Amino acid sequence: MVKLELDQVVMRRMREDDIETVKALIKEGCEGTENRLILHVLTRPLCLFILAILSSILRCLVHSFILALAIPVFLLIIFLKITMPRATGILGTSRPYWDYVGSSYRGTQEETLVNHYSRISGKTPVIKKPRRRIRPKEKEMPTEKIDPERERAAGQVWLADCDGEIIGCVCSESETRAGVRRICRVVVGCWYRREGLGRLLVQSLEHREGEAGAHRVYAHVPYPSKVGEAFFKKMGYRQLGEGTDEEEDEEEKLETPERGFLGFHLTKVFYKDL
Repeated sequence: MVKLELDQVVMRRMREDDIETVKALIKEGCEGTENRLILHVLTRPLCLFILAILSSILRCLVHSFILALAIPVFLLIIFLKITMPRATGILGTSRPYWDYVGSSYRGTQEETLVNHYSRISGKTPVIKKPRRRIRPKEKEMPTEKIDPERERAAGQVWLADCDGEIIGCVCSESETRAGVRRICRVVVGCWYRREGLGRLLVQSLEHREGEAGAHRVYAHVPYPSKVGEAFFKKMGYRQLGEGTDEEEDEEEKLETPERGFLGFHLTKVFYKDL
């Protein structure tokens, strides 16, 4: 773990040459999430019941009890591995993270989020030249054309930049409802966790969206992630569905968690009124 001076962190919009770095950062942040989601689905009573029925049928065809037990589980794991990547990258959107990030760099690149720690300390964080990235000489990086419809649907990716190194990011979906914003993913590099960077990213984004007229922010968290759940609760978010008021019942119809195999929830939805 590295000691991080939060007042020296610049939170800026993602540029085109940051795309591959951000994809790698999100992939690192998702590590293990997919397996935990698969385990969550496999241990649901309905899923266990279906697997037991399939194993019983196979037992009549296969003479090995172990094979009859293992084959349905193995096939289901392969099916989940193929169909689940969308849920483990950017949450709350139907696009996988590589497509989301690849179409999100459009916009004013000089935009930055307010760093409240810099205001307190009086220091001005400086955007340093990014560290040199090694690219293969033979291959040219393909320039992907983004059609206007996809560009309009693209969200925003804000990066935490410290001394020219990208150490975290927060992704927000484009506006789908007036006054409502959605945080799709918060990722902090493994060496900079538990230093308050995730809190800084979310608070700064909330401040910006509040000034832009948003009155509510949603956050989608992977279902088995206790850390993510505790983080957003500490930030003042409430889980959708825990309340009993009529307004929340209406919101449940508009903001729904992602569902996977047999309709099991893959995400939990949290919200906060600004």
